[in-house]
Amino acid sequence: HSVFRNARRDMPDLDIGEEAIMGADIGLLRHEAEIALIRQMAAWPRLVESAALAHEPHRIAFYLYDLATAFHGLWTKGRDEGGLRFIIADDESLTLARLAMVRAVATIIAAGLDILGVEPMTEM
Repeated sequence: HSVFRNARRDMPDLDIGEEAIMGADIGLLRHEAEIALIRQMAAWPRLVESAALAHEPHRIAFYLYDLATAFHGLWTKGRDEGGLRFIIADDESLTLARLAMVRAVATIIAAGLDILGVEPMTEM
């Protein structure tokens, strides 16, 4: 949620509403760490199905941990490499694509926590 607060602060004219996020060009996400994160997110539906069929909810907890770790790794790379930051003030399209990726991670984590019966926090 802080990424979206920062985007509103740093780029007040950028539309970061649901429709704009849904229309983001995720083809702009080309860095290997971004692609790896997207691939990891793509495994989510199959993971939920296999965990349910096998009666193994721990798979969801492990997946969420791994996803959060990968996301945090990407965020950290952005601190070290300016071009990987989620908010790029002079590139609205790339910023929207990265915000779409952030939203997707948040959605998956919230859904996984819901499956496990845990209410997600918006701030720590």
